[in-house]
Amino acid sequence: MKIYNTLTKRLEEFVPIEENKVTMYVCGPTVYNLIHIGNARPMIVFDTFRRYMTYRGYEVDYVSNFTDVDDKIIKAANEEGVSSSEISERYIAECKKDMEGLNVMPATVHPKATEEIPEMIDMISTLIDQGYAYAASDGTVYYRTRKFSDYGKLSGKNIDELESGHRSEGHALKVSGTEDREDDLDFVLWKPKKEGEPYWKSPWCDGRPGWHIECSCMSKKYLGDTIDIHAGGEDLIFPHHENEIAQSEAANGKPFAHYWMHNGFLNIDNQKMSKSLGNFFTVRDISEKYDLQVLRFFMLSAQYRSPLNFSDALMESAKAGFERIKNAVSNLSDIEKSGADTPMTDEEKKNLEAADSFKERFNEAMDSDLNTADAISVIFELVKHANTTAKEGCSKEYAAALRKEILTLGDVMGLILETKAEVLDEDIERLIEERQQARKDKNFARADEIRDELLSKGIQLKDTREGVKWSRI
Repeated sequence: MKIYNTLTKRLEEFVPIEENKVTMYVCGPTVYNLIHIGNARPMIVFDTFRRYMTYRGYEVDYVSNFTDVDDKIIKAANEEGVSSSEISERYIAECKKDMEGLNVMPATVHPKATEEIPEMIDMISTLIDQGYAYAASDGTVYYRTRKFSDYGKLSGKNIDELESGHRSEGHALKVSGTEDREDDLDFVLWKPKKEGEPYWKSPWCDGRPGWHIECSCMSKKYLGDTIDIHAGGEDLIFPHHENEIAQSEAANGKPFAHYWMHNGFLNIDNQKMSKSLGNFFTVRDISEKYDLQVLRFFMLSAQYRSPLNFSDALMESAKAGFERIKNAVSNLSDIEKSGADTPMTDEEKKNLEAADSFKERFNEAMDSDLNTADAISVIFELVKHANTTAKEGCSKEYAAALRKEILTLGDVMGLILETKAEVLDEDIERLIEERQQARKDKNFARADEIRDELLSKGIQLKDTREGVKWSRI
């Protein structure tokens, strides 16, 4: 498999540290509110990567954190008059509900920042001992950015460019030793407590960690000093991931991650998502209008590094495409039930061999830097092949084999193409049976009355060659 490595700016063959095993860290959300659809994109993308690598025979250790101490969490807690932990635990639970709706698998480990404070203090102490960090007089601990000679290797930024950004009036570069922070480019590892904030004891002051240090420590604790893949949204490249590299490589004396993967931005109707523009959508907002499987399908309709534009029109298109695949699976299931109990014919065997070739093309697309857009195109071709070759009266074996082909590829994408049979209320079942009898008796007026009554109850009927089918509306 080839991966575009943000660190080297090129496509590279994926070679794991340990054969047939992948260690992967993905930055998770800050839990102060419901997750928005921008948060959902990396969750879906890298969950799909994990599923694909598992499908190809790898054992994947997948770590994704929850940032559960942060200025936004503290602000939300103070506004509600509750503790920060109450806010974070509430929205971790809500996030997990949304992840379940999106069919995002739980990580191997979901560490929380507040449960990893001792590890952060240890790493900060190591950085101070090695001269990469220092404590100011108020107890704030800073990282000496200039001391890490490779700073900027991920983002492509250099110290001169960063320094020039601080030369405007009011942001003059500080001279080492004249003020507590030696250099405006130095970033915070530990900060003193403020009134009304949660805090922990440390050698420097009662306080809490900076944002960047948590991921360095969690990755080290659960995956090791050097990992295969670190991933997240494009917005995290600088400064978050750049600072993680500086911390981890200075403290551990080893490369932090061999491959860096970043998904592109999500726009709303070609504009940046923003509450001030009124185009800010949570996953929960979208769930009120669409099945969250449609949102997942939409997110995978573009290659992950490409920017993605969200709109009602594009979601409707995604809904239609997703339903087309689901309908193909449903039709194959019906044909399988009513099909011939005979071995596959020679023509069916030939058609199944053609279907197998779609799987090879699917793998080629996914091996090309997780090109889910091309992979979905292959699934559509497989669906077309199934619709044209599996007809009423074909062998059960052939219909079952085609259905399995589509379900296997759908599962790699995390798409739920079959739902468990739902048991209807007895009154609804009775009305459906009464309508079927009315149609047999050619009492079409009564059949239409029952159809309209069921529609008013949110049940839509469809008469097919395989019998009547129902769906909720």
